[in-house]
Amino acid sequence: MDDHELNRLLQDIESDCVERKQSISDGERICQAICAFANDLPNHKQAGVVFVGAADDGTGVGLPITDELLLTLSSMRSDGNILPLPTMTVQKRILHGCEMAVVLVEPSDAPPVRYKGVTWIRVGPRRARATTEEERRLAEKRRSKDLPYDLKPLASASKQDLDLELFQRVYLPSAVSPDVLEENNRSLEQQLAALRFTASEPPRYPTVTGLLVVGKMPSDMIPGAYVQFLRLDGLTLTDPIKNEHILHGPLLDILSRLDDLLEINIASAVDVTSGPTEIRHPDYPIVALQQLVRNAIMHRDYEMSNAPVRITWFDDRVEIQNPGGPFGQVTPENFGSAGITDYRNPHVAEAMRNLGYVQRFGIGIQLARKELAKNGNPELQFTVEPNYVLAVIRSRT
Repeated sequence: MDDHELNRLLQDIESDCVERKQSISDGERICQAICAFANDLPNHKQAGVVFVGAADDGTGVGLPITDELLLTLSSMRSDGNILPLPTMTVQKRILHGCEMAVVLVEPSDAPPVRYKGVTWIRVGPRRARATTEEERRLAEKRRSKDLPYDLKPLASASKQDLDLELFQRVYLPSAVSPDVLEENNRSLEQQLAALRFTASEPPRYPTVTGLLVVGKMPSDMIPGAYVQFLRLDGLTLTDPIKNEHILHGPLLDILSRLDDLLEINIASAVDVTSGPTEIRHPDYPIVALQQLVRNAIMHRDYEMSNAPVRITWFDDRVEIQNPGGPFGQVTPENFGSAGITDYRNPHVAEAMRNLGYVQRFGIGIQLARKELAKNGNPELQFTVEPNYVLAVIRSRT
């Protein structure tokens, strides 16, 4: 950072990217601040700054910035108390005419970072111990930088668990242009690896994406890889069941069967008051239900939960629940906001797009809201929890 940017941050008393210390007498708090900036829970994706030799209002206190002081600050990185080791620099700078030590701490690629076993984060302009939910979000930030779970090869599976005829007949033509298919002479094994349905190196175990998209029975290897559809005759879970469906199989089959189920359960009221032509008003717009169901399948947590995606159809509403809370840059506060999206399962999302079940990424919720408003349904509601997301779609009255 140049002096102009540092001076701006030094004076910004509201910033959660800045900590000011008059001296290094309280090394514990400086280490906690380094830990918190390395965790970057707000996801600023920029360095946090500790100014040593500054008062709370940003003015200098005249602290002599000696080599010994700079060495003490530098040693906080590698003394074994902050793990994993943070990426940081320590510099002597002159700001507002006063010497200060400036510690720049980069966001860690492997959060959560702990100081003496405690995970520290920034909550506005102050430090705090991370809650269990905040630690989970930090762990998901780390996993999002690694290979995503949907590319993980499963050693318990083999090529025999993939429906190779479905792959060649349906998926391959949808994912690769006809010209490319005609020109290349790749073997089936090479085609599977190129589309990330098997590992790229021997032994070529099927990946999670390969099993989900063209597996003969994905739920044998990935226990939560199915959808439960329940139609109830009433308003509560204890009311009689009209019909129930447990949908297993490759995603292509599940998505196709879901479209049929949604269609046959939508009721339409006939309006004959507007003239000689009948106008039909569905209680739910099919596009909105499709978008929300597909979102649930795309974004659910296949790694940590064995629960299915659940669709519960009451007399006055439809509830769609998927295992797995917000991921990456998506938080409970910004969930559903236009332009804010992230992908727990990016390769499953890619496969659904190739199959024609996603037209554009990042607009599913906005499209559902638009269709519901156009149809006269109440506003879409979400419950966003650490371990699940629940969408409630209320019937058109």
